Amino acid sequence: MPLAKDIWRPLIVEAPIETVLRAGSIEGFAHRWLPKEDFLCFLADPFGIERNGMRYVFVERYDYRSRRGTIECLAFASDGSLSDRRQVLEEPWHLSYPFVFETAGETYMLPEAHRSGGLTLYRAVEFPWRWERTAVIALDHVAIDATPVFHEGLWWLFYSTADHGAAGKTGALFLAWADRIEGPWTPHTGNPVRRGEDASRPGGTPAVMDGKLVLPMQDCRRTYGAAIRPLSIHRLAPDVFEAEAGAAITAPHGFAPFDAGLHTLSAIGSATLVDVKRKLLTPRSLVVLTKRELAKR
Repeated sequence: MPLAKDIWRPLIVEAPIETVLRAGSIEGFAHRWLPKEDFLCFLADPFGIERNGMRYVFVERYDYRSRRGTIECLAFASDGSLSDRRQVLEEPWHLSYPFVFETAGETYMLPEAHRSGGLTLYRAVEFPWRWERTAVIALDHVAIDATPVFHEGLWWLFYSTADHGAAGKTGALFLAWADRIEGPWTPHTGNPVRRGEDASRPGGTPAVMDGKLVLPMQDCRRTYGAAIRPLSIHRLAPDVFEAEAGAAITAPHGFAPFDAGLHTLSAIGSATLVDVKRKLLTPRSLVVLTKRELAKR
């Protein structure tokens, strides 16, 4: 178990995701930090929807003492003030990566939940606070950070896998397609369609730039969640996949101590959500986590 712990903190960058991708950096853009969390807790994996002048940001909240993530929503008014914050999803297993999206008049969430052994799609019954399970998505592998997008008449789902240890979680990209978001989903004939820790684990919302689908992907070569690299897809079909990874987008040094990683890049209206991390290693953290491990045993 690593002694130094990753502590993530999201922020809102006041620039469209396409602008950030073209710039290859978040440096120099106006930004607003999400609230700081308690000791040994963090918020991460921000995704959002802008509606009626409000920004609804969904995040994983994680506490190292319980080691189980839940999903919260933070509602921001047009002046940037936090107007409400609540937990919106909790399961017996760890939840993270709350990918939220709208289609056919409905709002859905597809959170990462590989410790449940599967992937569940949720629908908002009272946006943004109440959600219900609406479909179980069956795939060829237990998905991690599943990222859906509707493109050229089909739904596509990009994901890593929990089936092959650390190599599958950060070093292999899988793909499936469907006519409907609920499925049934058909695995791509070339799975895994990409290998390598440079850009194989999804890390945000896809964008269309110059007619090409571009996916933010995690660069985990140096460390988990070190940076985001845009993956430009040149050819995409049920039996074809060709893509090329661009330069890494990293946390600016000016964000220190939160300059040790950046692993989410997602769109929220005309702005972009990211999260950056610091490494935490203090006498207090060692005492708290040691007590937890002893209590477990």
